[in-house]
Amino acid sequence: MVVVRSHLGDINISRNYFEQLIGSTLKDCFGVADINSASVGRSLLESLPFIGKKRNADKGVAVRNSDGKLQIDLHITVMYGVNISSVVKSIQHKISYAVNEETDLEVESVNVFVDNIKS
Repeated sequence: MVVVRSHLGDINISRNYFEQLIGSTLKDCFGVADINSASVGRSLLESLPFIGKKRNADKGVAVRNSDGKLQIDLHITVMYGVNISSVVKSIQHKISYAVNEETDLEVESVNVFVDNIKS
């Protein structure tokens, strides 16, 4: 949960909201083949046939709040043949812009981890 303090009181923004916002924005980015799980335990659960079919857009998104600034971690798979540097820069810009437009919070960093390349 991200807490924003103002002179009128506290505003609580759930982690789920950020994960859904970032996940849906990330799915529209060029070169992104999939969003990967950030944790090993979650990856193992998703590999099971009866659980793995439940695919969430938010599974590889982590949001931290540090002194009113957001730090976002993303784990993705990119398509083979794309310029990874360009894809990552585009993702960082789009995610930062989308979060700032929706929440008016400053994004300190968007860390993109390319875990795999899909052919």
